[in-house]
Amino acid sequence: MQGYGATPPGAGWPGNAAIAVQIVVNYEEGGENAILHGDAGSEAFLSEIVGAASWPGQRHWNMESIYEYGARAGFWRLHRILTQRKIPITVYGVATALARSPAQVAAMQAADWEIASHGLKWIEYKDHDREAELADMRAAVRLHEEVTGAAPRGWYTGRCSVNTVDLATETGLFDYVADTYADDLPYWRDHDGRQQLIVPYTLDANDMRFATAQGFNSGDQFFAYLKDSFDMLHAEGVAGAPKMLSIGLHCRLAGRPGRAAALARFLDYAAAQERVWFARRIDIAEHWARHHPPRPLEGRPSRLARAGFVARFGGVFEHSPWIAERAFDLELGPAHDTATGLHNALCRIFRSASEAERLGVLTAHPDLAGKLAAARRLTEDSAREQAGAGLDALTDEERARFQELNTAYTARFGFPFILAVKGRSKDEILASFEARIGHDRAREFRTACQQVERIALFRLQDMLPD
Repeated sequence: MQGYGATPPGAGWPGNAAIAVQIVVNYEEGGENAILHGDAGSEAFLSEIVGAASWPGQRHWNMESIYEYGARAGFWRLHRILTQRKIPITVYGVATALARSPAQVAAMQAADWEIASHGLKWIEYKDHDREAELADMRAAVRLHEEVTGAAPRGWYTGRCSVNTVDLATETGLFDYVADTYADDLPYWRDHDGRQQLIVPYTLDANDMRFATAQGFNSGDQFFAYLKDSFDMLHAEGVAGAPKMLSIGLHCRLAGRPGRAAALARFLDYAAAQERVWFARRIDIAEHWARHHPPRPLEGRPSRLARAGFVARFGGVFEHSPWIAERAFDLELGPAHDTATGLHNALCRIFRSASEAERLGVLTAHPDLAGKLAAARRLTEDSAREQAGAGLDALTDEERARFQELNTAYTARFGFPFILAVKGRSKDEILASFEARIGHDRAREFRTACQQVERIALFRLQDMLPD
């Protein structure tokens, strides 16, 4: 849920491109469910027959002929449109479909299209166990290499299970995996200590919506959606945050004349804009791995053992390691590996603690420019913070005023005056001191707790990226 947050990294696309446009041609025709392929029933997914159901034990002639159109006519129309414009393409090739289409494979290779693996068959994997799905994955790679002469460097199942991305990672066979829709940029995903590059795919800028309820029903809708997607991401890139636009095509869908015409209009529009990089997915993967390698996993808060976590963060709330101890038992994950994220987890513990426990945290804080500071007995953090505000270089008159206020404040409230002094001058600190001493205790207790949290945030920002 964390991702890149509010400030995604500069992609650094080649040529200072403001957007990377990545087009996928899904080649599934010949790999779909069919009695002829040894399956239990006919295909029911992504065709002109919206709402189709599988026919157990029967061939579905209409469905078969729709898929056949993709291989016989749709592929070649898309091939002409894309090659005439010299647009780099990635194919998601179902291995059994590629094996049944040697002419199409030869055309893909002649055009220097990347052929990534789209699995062994175009079937649903949600109910497969891990072993069966892994066996099909390995069989897909073997058949893919037989048919194309090279192993696939990218993987996309599509109709995947909860295990798919983990299995693809475990094999160590792929430069990237595309079975997520989680971002507009590539990212690294950790699984059992192996960091797998993810190049996310799309289901929205995708002609599959011609085959779903409330999807596209005309070429104009398809064109408008692609254009709006492009324009938004291109504008973000021009403003300094380049992204990637994935577009998904299917030979039997976008290969139909009315839809292909809309695709051609969009390609001509996008190509006419400035700072556009059309790329294959493998090109994007190589660029990302080279310019944005994975960060080390070690030392991230969510990956520390309890003792290491408490040792590192137990002092963030002054002399109160119990806050880190309890925070460790929360549901910590990558979202808590930043200063903001971990601060939220620690504050949850502080805020839900009893008043007596919170008072203990307040009384653990030293006076500002008080006796502990004079005796050089502050914690390293407190000493640095007070020195940063110039409280270690007071005049005799200033020191006397601080001591007077400290004595009066503690007598009134029962805890020391607490203020996050980072970025404040001595005059500002004194002004806040003199104003707050007039508060009632309930208000000042809340204010002091808020300042404790603010101090904790500043400390975490010095320790962690955000």
